[in-house]
Amino acid sequence: MSVTDPIADMLTCIRNAGQARHKKVEFPASRVKEEITRLLLREKYIASYRRTEDGKQGVLRIYLKYDESAAPVIQYIQRVSRPGRRRYVPRDKIPRVRSGLGTAILTTPKGVLTDREARAAGIGGEVLAELW
Repeated sequence: MSVTDPIADMLTCIRNAGQARHKKVEFPASRVKEEITRLLLREKYIASYRRTEDGKQGVLRIYLKYDESAAPVIQYIQRVSRPGRRRYVPRDKIPRVRSGLGTAILTTPKGVLTDREARAAGIGGEVLAELW
């Protein structure tokens, strides 16, 4: 079965694994998914990740991060721009998630960036997801 929105599938896997208190989650790899995963690691939303080759497109394995009370660090993760409804924003309209406490993930001409990085670089793009 083909997936029409692989990024939404990735985010759903992360959300479900966190709610089920799984230690890790795996899904098929792609360049954009790996960039999003690097961003999640850089922003300290996940513990680590590993890409393994399986002879096809590879597999991304994300190790989830939990706080002292065993609650997942990622409390909310939601796809914003979808294949049926793309959401592009100029640099002055980049959303602030939870008044700056959360993170918006954007794909820009300079790659996949957080809302803070895109604002600092002065570029807009497609809002992929929001999380906190």
